[in-house]
Amino acid sequence: MGVMVRSFALLALAALSLPAQDFSAIKVERVAVGFRFTEGPAWAPGGGGGGGYLVFSDIPNNRIHKYTPGKGVEVLRENSGGANGNAFDQRGLLVSCEGNARRLSRTTSKGAVETLADKFEGKRLNSPNDLAIRKDGLIFFTDPSFGRNDDSRELPFYGVFRLTPKGELTVISRSGKRPNGVALSPNGRILYVANSDERLIRAYDLDRQGNASGERVLITGISGVPDGIKTDEKGNIYVACAGVAIYSPEGRLLHTIEMGETPANLAFGDPDYKTLYVTARTSLYRIRLDVKGSVIHE
Repeated sequence: MGVMVRSFALLALAALSLPAQDFSAIKVERVAVGFRFTEGPAWAPGGGGGGGYLVFSDIPNNRIHKYTPGKGVEVLRENSGGANGNAFDQRGLLVSCEGNARRLSRTTSKGAVETLADKFEGKRLNSPNDLAIRKDGLIFFTDPSFGRNDDSRELPFYGVFRLTPKGELTVISRSGKRPNGVALSPNGRILYVANSDERLIRAYDLDRQGNASGERVLITGISGVPDGIKTDEKGNIYVACAGVAIYSPEGRLLHTIEMGETPANLAFGDPDYKTLYVTARTSLYRIRLDVKGSVIHE
């Protein structure tokens, strides 16, 4: 308990030492169009030997795309298994939630796609949706079920799961309501989970092994359906909902960024991690901010 209290205190002091965030000059820029339903943005730092690139999913078209600033969009993977959320692990390998294939996958350095998890207690996963990866390699992902996948469910609950680097899969939460976006605090000690049915955000305390405790409702009254979530270096929480709603670590609404399309997910990127990329229906957007995203977890 003492270690956990100290970590919260250090996080609070770090946040106080950072300058106040300025939302007055926010500009939303559309950088790519022509998709059916974009999701799962994730930044690959220094990817391809350059300044990095963004990957994102187009779920109905069953593709994962790659966006390189200054170069545009290309298809990274066809037949993506209905990929939704994406993230890069500590080795720079792409990990994806394949909703239609009902698995969590990883793309190797040679381009092969391998299954990390597809069953729990002998039953197929529902439809892995979104994920967050901690520095120690622990993967936290949500497993709701939307649309046709809900008719063929084998698990009697919608889950939030933890996957260890050794492949051990444990459940953090079993619910009759569908979890969606997931994110970690800057120090990796708090797990945030959006619930689309309840329209709220829950928080869980994580220990060094990734065990969760202290479940609590942190944010309610969200405008629209909460989907993807991310955090910045101050611990603020960004929620894709009716717009992009920004909350303090305590759950207080700070600002809402209005969008031309309803956003589904978001990710910090560019070499300085001060660009917020937003996937919103048919398009990909970016927003320059005066704060860095939370990209290093302990």
